[in-house]
Amino acid sequence: MSTLTQVNSTETIAPTSTEKQATHEIKKTFSSEEIQKLLPHRYPFLLVDKIIDYIPGKSAVGVKNVTFNEPQFQGHFPGRPLMPGVLIVEAMAQVGGIVLKQLPGFEDGLFVFAGIDKVRFRRQVVPGDQLVMTVELLCVKQRRFGKMQARAEVDGKLAAEGELMFSLIN
Repeated sequence: MSTLTQVNSTETIAPTSTEKQATHEIKKTFSSEEIQKLLPHRYPFLLVDKIIDYIPGKSAVGVKNVTFNEPQFQGHFPGRPLMPGVLIVEAMAQVGGIVLKQLPGFEDGLFVFAGIDKVRFRRQVVPGDQLVMTVELLCVKQRRFGKMQARAEVDGKLAAEGELMFSLIN
């Protein structure tokens, strides 16, 4: 019965520091402007429009809206525009950069590709598609190298996947 009285009480009790930490909201989404504060890329090479899910130190899900007016489609290919595979991989890497840049101690670092393994392209990506990229951190070695598993999907169908390795440079 005392529990019922406490729930209905109008008296407020200050939360403990542990309760304050538990109620602290972790940012799960990022707008284009927020992404630009984390990544050095700019148009036409910023290939992530927004982050729709982020788990600190673990993973991120990003979205790229593929539009016909992007410069690569003028020459890849006239009359049959296809998003180049290297740009799909770069877009996945940029989503990975969101995870890496927010690891403790790496906020001011610049990460570049150190390797790309087991990348496979499963379907074409064309203007009008929405590329949804999921990148999971597999490991960080010597506080300098990161390895991630990446997937890119369109309409729930796998477009590309692979392992991406990054190196922190000064």
